[in-house]
Amino acid sequence: MNASPPSNDATQEPASQHAADSIDSLLAKLRSRDFTAGVVGMGYVGLPLAGALHASGARVLGFDTDPDKVVKLERGEPYLKHLGDAFADSLAQSDRFGATVDFERLAEADAICVCVPTPIGPHHEPDLSYVERSGEAIGRSLRHGQLVVLESTTYPGTTRDEFRRSIERGARRAGRTAPTLGRDWFLAFSPERENPGSDHTTASIPKLVGGVDEASTTLAEALYASAVAQVVPVSSAEVAEAAKLLENVFRAVNIALVNELKVLLTEMNVDVWEVVRAASTKPFGFMPFFPGPGLGGHCIPIDPFYLAWKAKEVGRPTRFIELAGHVNHAMPAYVVERLQLGLNDHKKPVNGSRVLIVGLAYKANVDDVRESPSFEIIALLERLGARVTYHDPYVPRTWPMRRHDLGMTSTGLTPESVAGADAVVISTAHETVDYGLIAEHAKLVVDTRDAMRPFAEGMGDRLIRA
Repeated sequence: MNASPPSNDATQEPASQHAADSIDSLLAKLRSRDFTAGVVGMGYVGLPLAGALHASGARVLGFDTDPDKVVKLERGEPYLKHLGDAFADSLAQSDRFGATVDFERLAEADAICVCVPTPIGPHHEPDLSYVERSGEAIGRSLRHGQLVVLESTTYPGTTRDEFRRSIERGARRAGRTAPTLGRDWFLAFSPERENPGSDHTTASIPKLVGGVDEASTTLAEALYASAVAQVVPVSSAEVAEAAKLLENVFRAVNIALVNELKVLLTEMNVDVWEVVRAASTKPFGFMPFFPGPGLGGHCIPIDPFYLAWKAKEVGRPTRFIELAGHVNHAMPAYVVERLQLGLNDHKKPVNGSRVLIVGLAYKANVDDVRESPSFEIIALLERLGARVTYHDPYVPRTWPMRRHDLGMTSTGLTPESVAGADAVVISTAHETVDYGLIAEHAKLVVDTRDAMRPFAEGMGDRLIRA
């Protein structure tokens, strides 16, 4: 590709040639797949990306602060079950893959992809601490000719501003001269689009890329073209950042709409799930979204608040987006309210009642519990004095998380465990759950997923939809 436009100042010529050499050298490595990729964060985004890059023929070095993950990767133990045993084994057996907690080894990578969490704080403010710490670690080891790509979902401007500054700050704190962006190193944003448990893979999902300059976009496009079927370059990092937010805001707003309709139609004694299916017969102008107990996963419950927070900076409040967020976040409380009313009809208080939650993962048929509304439902019930247990074939035990530390172990789903509960709440509709057993033995079922529809007629007032 062409280097930066020539300058009339002859003193700029060496710097321009320096940048051109860096770009051409890295571009040749990426296009020939003869490069080392560093992936920071071996979780639900980083590990599948590392697998896709490895499958393309690249050398891959995975970085994580959790030594347990590194040990499991070295042993081929599949800690993300939806990726399968063969996935973990193929990485462990390969001489082109390694994992480490030593971030000084970032210097070995030609391209570095950052896949770390971007949570929200207690007041729904963005928490970029993981991104900034990763940036500083990169800066401490940054060498000439490296490409850095941020994949963590965030608001427009993060890559060019906060992330770039953290990298430069890391270099200075290491006692090095801050590298020159666009000459010594390159920077881009490419949003993750992982959907655990679906038929889509990292390699099959189109990849957006947007750099902070033209050279960075070109290099990022070459990086992902080595492993992904379709790469879609956009004009800037900010466009790529905003596109990711739009994808998730679209889903959050439409889910909020059907959740609000659920509350309304329930009062009218109208089946919202049947209504959505009926509307779905229209072959144009409609896309079905179904209600639930709240939003889960790392993206949809969080990303709209990133955009809403950034909007305040430019004096344009996003009332529509914020309202959708509040509607969705209110759903766990609505489920508990429906449970309270159901127990009351059976002359039972919540305080002291035994409640069995079916499904802890945020979606069906995966072990992903990030931001799962089941945790909030359990916390609300325990606050009211309920004795809560849960069953989830994909989540045998809980572990400390940012907002919840339940310290619970999954109980078996048996006639005794179901009959022994005063109420069963279906929060996640895993396909492997025996709903017929629940229908036969449960005193009361609160169904948030329409899983009990085949048994509804025989259950009568023992079934409540929420």
